[in-house]
Amino acid sequence: MPVGLYDLTGRVALVTGGNKGLGKAMARGFAEAGADVVIASRHEDELRAALDEILAGTNQKGAYFVADMSVRGDADTLAKAALAKFGRVDILVNNAGMNAPQAIDAIDDATWDRVVEVNLSSVMAMTRALVPQMKERRWGRVVHVSSIMGQVSKERRNVYSATKAALIGMAKASALDLGPFGVTVNCVAPGPFLTDMPMSVLSDAEKQAFADRTALGRWGAPRELVGPVLMLCSEAGSYVTGQTLFVDGGYLAR
Repeated sequence: MPVGLYDLTGRVALVTGGNKGLGKAMARGFAEAGADVVIASRHEDELRAALDEILAGTNQKGAYFVADMSVRGDADTLAKAALAKFGRVDILVNNAGMNAPQAIDAIDDATWDRVVEVNLSSVMAMTRALVPQMKERRWGRVVHVSSIMGQVSKERRNVYSATKAALIGMAKASALDLGPFGVTVNCVAPGPFLTDMPMSVLSDAEKQAFADRTALGRWGAPRELVGPVLMLCSEAGSYVTGQTLFVDGGYLAR
């Protein structure tokens, strides 16, 4: 049956930034597809409640760990904790990210370094830590959450666009490194989704402009990212690697 292509029974998925928004929605989708789930973020109070919601009504196991992706060593600590808890991680979704809008002639070094660490360097560190055991089993799925802002941009998105574009390049290279071992690496690039990050940095006029530019005339709900990610992380996407899947409601078509 075609539905079996999306079955993740027996798999373990780790989602950074899994306490809310897109990360929480993806983690819930993995649990519904049969995977055990690990989520991580900086906020323990949010993690506990989020994990309960992610696992509700499923028979899956889960765990959460507090990790700050702006601290390089936390990536290794998180990877080791997840492996100690479940013995394996089959699916890694590098979702943790941040945005700190600044014009090119106003960027301060501390902000640049923090956004690069969270959006890009932590992705390298998490992937580096977890792919060796995927290679040993000759099966794995790695998905970096990029953005349409890695393809286009707007004012004051210098560091954000730079990091999201870099993820696309890194996924291509990593796909070549890991393909011989049965591990795929892809990016998913969301467009306008109703999450805390864009809602906190955009004016009402900017929010409407994003909606108007999409073919569907609206923002996406986090749940609408689940299907594309499940495809990339299951047998349905076994021959897809080194790619970027734009899930943007037609934003880039205009």
